Amino acid sequence: MKQRDYVFYSFAAIMLFLCSLSALFPFIYMALVSLTQKTILNFDFKISEFSFVNYVRVFKNFNIIVNLRNSFIVTSCACFFNALFSSMAAYVFAKKKFKGSDVLFALYIATLMIPGQVTLVPVFLIMKALGLLNTYPALIFPVVNAFGVFLVKQFMESVPDDLLEAARIDGCSEHRIFFSLVLPLIMTVLVSLTIFTFITSWNDFLWPLVIASKPHMKTLTLAIAALKNSYRTNYGLVMSGATLTFMPPFLLYLVLQKQFVEGIALSGIKG
Repeated sequence: MKQRDYVFYSFAAIMLFLCSLSALFPFIYMALVSLTQKTILNFDFKISEFSFVNYVRVFKNFNIIVNLRNSFIVTSCACFFNALFSSMAAYVFAKKKFKGSDVLFALYIATLMIPGQVTLVPVFLIMKALGLLNTYPALIFPVVNAFGVFLVKQFMESVPDDLLEAARIDGCSEHRIFFSLVLPLIMTVLVSLTIFTFITSWNDFLWPLVIASKPHMKTLTLAIAALKNSYRTNYGLVMSGATLTFMPPFLLYLVLQKQFVEGIALSGIKG
């Protein structure tokens, strides 16, 4: 390796390390503060003061187990239904063309330009009229949106039409073609969509705040917000709750990061 190349790669490695450190620093600071009893945020840490008291208090004094269960139920169901409905709609738009399908798809995608705050009140009134306030369906179904259809459709365009036609010639029904042939081929992009949905649903605060007024239906994000006191805040307690909220999506991404990157890369091949 030439000296010039060695200097370049060394500089690139140092810059990559500094960028990674700057990205990880807030999370490291959050974890460190969660082990203290700080009421003022600063960088004065003493190892002798570190303890897991805040984590014990979060589980013992607050209804965190119920909130954690609610978040897992809502997020898991949201991931499942978003992947299912998005893949079904994408299959129709990509492989079952009909008159006006392109216009309908464009109108559907245009809904992504509407901020969620604009539709908050209408969706709330719909849920109230259906009697779904403080229920899991009200927390789950608004997560399904046009982004999933767009993402899966871009990937599904690469599935050969000849393959689907051969399956029809062999006597396969449409639902068997979809579930037995198409879904396995698009599993990579569905993993990416699942990660997106998981992070969005898990971290959602505004919609659960509006739709879930009863304590037994509150999600983890609402519970963590309640840890902050109006007059004196134990930031260690708040950061312990934030750390617990951060870990599930982080671990999910670590496990599925390879499929996530592949899905994002391959979803832009066509379309």
